[in-house]
Amino acid sequence: MTGTLILAEASASLPVLTVLVVLPAAGAALLAVMPRTRPDLFKPAAVAVSAANGAVAVWMMADFATGADAARFQYVERYDWLASLGASWHLGVDGISLFLVVLTALMFPLTIAGIDAEHSPKPYYAWLLVLEAGCLGVFCALDLFAFFVFFEIVLVPMYFLISRWGHGRRNYAATKFFLFTMFGSALMLVAVIALALLHARASGSAVTFDLVEIATAQAVAPTTARWIFLAFALAFAVKVPLFPVHTWLPDAHTNAPTAGSVILAGVMLKLGAYGLVRFGLYLFPEASVHFAPLLLTLGAVGIVYGAVVAAMQRDLKRLVAYSSVAHLGFIVLGTFAINTEGISGGLLQMVNHGVSTGALFLLVGMIYERRHTYVIADLGGLQKSAPRLAAVFTVVMLSSVGLPGLNGFVGEFLVLLGAFVAHRWWAVVAAVGVVLAAVYLLWAYQRVFHGPASGANAEMADLGWREMLLMAPFLAAIVFMGVYPKPVIDRMEPAVDALIAHIDASVDRFDEPVAGDRP
Repeated sequence: MTGTLILAEASASLPVLTVLVVLPAAGAALLAVMPRTRPDLFKPAAVAVSAANGAVAVWMMADFATGADAARFQYVERYDWLASLGASWHLGVDGISLFLVVLTALMFPLTIAGIDAEHSPKPYYAWLLVLEAGCLGVFCALDLFAFFVFFEIVLVPMYFLISRWGHGRRNYAATKFFLFTMFGSALMLVAVIALALLHARASGSAVTFDLVEIATAQAVAPTTARWIFLAFALAFAVKVPLFPVHTWLPDAHTNAPTAGSVILAGVMLKLGAYGLVRFGLYLFPEASVHFAPLLLTLGAVGIVYGAVVAAMQRDLKRLVAYSSVAHLGFIVLGTFAINTEGISGGLLQMVNHGVSTGALFLLVGMIYERRHTYVIADLGGLQKSAPRLAAVFTVVMLSSVGLPGLNGFVGEFLVLLGAFVAHRWWAVVAAVGVVLAAVYLLWAYQRVFHGPASGANAEMADLGWREMLLMAPFLAAIVFMGVYPKPVIDRMEPAVDALIAHIDASVDRFDEPVAGDRP
């Protein structure tokens, strides 16, 4: 891999993004060659590598240029990779992707440090590090070919994490997850190749997979772009997952190990939602406007459907899984409102959902470690034996409900505001989902933590100091993002405004009205 490093900011004197992507992969390789006779070193090594990556991400967040500069890609790196094919190692972040990178880089060390491998720790931690590298690559890639490679890489470690360290019908769940997502990705591969070739033919240039160049040129005819957009959108919809291609998610969550569920909810579900913003809206602005009513409808249906089905669940982990379907419906709703409030709210919800739902799965996993069941009817009265667990669960649950003052409220409010301005009836339907979320989460909390405690429930151990330390960053993020989200929004909005301007200019070029014209 040769070439010249291109820096968007003078302060970015090091290939920061390459370090973020390569360091976990190097850590996985290190684990692979470590002797099996020293199993005590596997977890500390994985924690050290992922924590170092988290430190790099936090430094990048602090160094990130704000104001108008937040609309540009920063820490840009471009190297020739497969020059004969037009593919390059092209990485960069802006206000849209910054906090998803930080979320990923911090979620992995917390998960690895807080959850022990039940068996075979060496491949377990190695797969987690490979998964981290793939997720960070997705959020940083500005080359369509590189993006597709990273988008596919994440399937392999998650498949093995579910099938080898999962529970119950783990092989079925892992296979279903792999086949669903692989089907969507196969269509996207065809779409990526078609887009690159059609762009080259229409613009008279060499074949390139460069995201910025293709998006800026808008050389592909609108009708053709709509078909290619549908292939991308289907792949992303499966990964979100969006109703009705969501059925792999409850099985994957229910049968995955706790670490797999935390990373799946906290990070991996954001790959599809991010793809809709970065590659859907940016690459295909006219097609996004054209298909916005369809995606808004699917998002609104997913909100209500996920909430209703969650309320019917007897399994606590499955209930939280279906809550993700509802919450991710809000993200899609905000994205295809195609205004600053909606997209900013959707991006905030990606981060907030990762924090809140990741914390919920951690807490559910702690209950399982103690009671060895997820069945709600087998639990009850846990507040008496585990008051600290009940208190932490209360805060995290209320953040997921969207209580003002906690992180979930800010994103949902902006999404509903943006949706109401552009498509008010979809916003009304989504508001019903907010009420239903309170119903199923509060009802589940009541059945698990209130009432009389008997048998093992009355003797269940409370959270220890190690578990409280693990939950402290989640609680801090929940409160901070709920009380003072301004630093996050200030870094997101310039990039969102630039995206809206790009969409409006592209749509005006084809003499089409912008979806959800502002009343």
